[in-house]
Amino acid sequence: MRIGILTGGGDVPGLNPCIKAVTRRAIEHGWEVLGFRRGWAGPLHFDPDNPEAGEEHLMRLDHEAVRTIDRKGGTVLHTSRVNPKAMKEEQLPDFLKGRFTPASDGTVDCTPHVERVLNHLGIDVMLTIGGDGTLSYSAHLHRHGAVKVVSIPKTMDNDVFGTDYCIGFSTAVTRSVDYINALRTSTGSHERIAVVELFGRHSGETALIASYLADVDRAVIAEVPFDVEKLAKLAAADRLENPARYAMIVVSEGAKMEGGRVLTHEQTDESGRKRLGGIGEMIGEELTRLTGVNTITQSLGYLMRAGAPDSLDQMVAKGFGTLAVQEIAKGRTGFMTAVRDGNYTTVPADTCVTGRKRVDVSAFYDVETYRPRVAKVLGMPMYLY
Repeated sequence: MRIGILTGGGDVPGLNPCIKAVTRRAIEHGWEVLGFRRGWAGPLHFDPDNPEAGEEHLMRLDHEAVRTIDRKGGTVLHTSRVNPKAMKEEQLPDFLKGRFTPASDGTVDCTPHVERVLNHLGIDVMLTIGGDGTLSYSAHLHRHGAVKVVSIPKTMDNDVFGTDYCIGFSTAVTRSVDYINALRTSTGSHERIAVVELFGRHSGETALIASYLADVDRAVIAEVPFDVEKLAKLAAADRLENPARYAMIVVSEGAKMEGGRVLTHEQTDESGRKRLGGIGEMIGEELTRLTGVNTITQSLGYLMRAGAPDSLDQMVAKGFGTLAVQEIAKGRTGFMTAVRDGNYTTVPADTCVTGRKRVDVSAFYDVETYRPRVAKVLGMPMYLY
């Protein structure tokens, strides 16, 4: 048995422990593990007709290769947001240019090439660790039927549909709470209003839980458009009610004003998505204009996903990796590892593309006050959402 493994999308703490768990459990069964570098870009850039040149896109995984990797954040396999199903011609390696017929949107589907590469390398099961983008392509391969796939969900936003928990979420929340509370000293010293922007393109769960745990004054999440004048009045009142004369606001990068749009940069990633950012700065400028109080704006950005994983992310990462190999050993493929109702389980590999996971606003957010609101705890999962 030869297992292929890759990590795609944004890096999160916990990827390396998962890779290590998969590798060690697989070796116990006498299997080989072959890592692909840079997510789906690895198989995409491997040329079966020139395999020696393609070695740079591979990493042989054994006991020595993974011995200490779980002590570090990020991923030793590196990552990208490449989606072989929707590539622009100019993004293709030279040996693939001109081989595929463009779709109406100008992109090409390189799935036949990916399948050829995996077959050429003797991959029996392809194990992918990623978020919506990476796992949606895994689901495409699964539905195509030519490749056996197993998926493991990871994302700071915790928004992969079909699981209550994704690798990287706990560390992102922990980092956010630490930095939010650390920023209180400067904000309070200058009697200002602080606006802290956190990652969260479509889901505001990370921002909402970080706000809840750090007990900030107001939280603006991606799911609920906000009125900046109302927010300014609330923040000004919060500041005056605080004996230290400051206020703390947290905002998801994907939040938008009522009637407005999500703010993006012109720069795009490999999948063609514009990079989000700027909502925190915009809110800070508006709050200063409307309240007359100077603001501190801070985007935590990659600090949320920097460094080693916390204990929970290590535990879930190793749990998912072990579960994946145990089920493969039973002859099972075509599934995604998951946590549901506090238990490890599996769901079909294409579950992630059958719905979307967002904050239940009515249960966990007060749209009038822009604050977390936990309607009930009894019977809820550990992380509430």
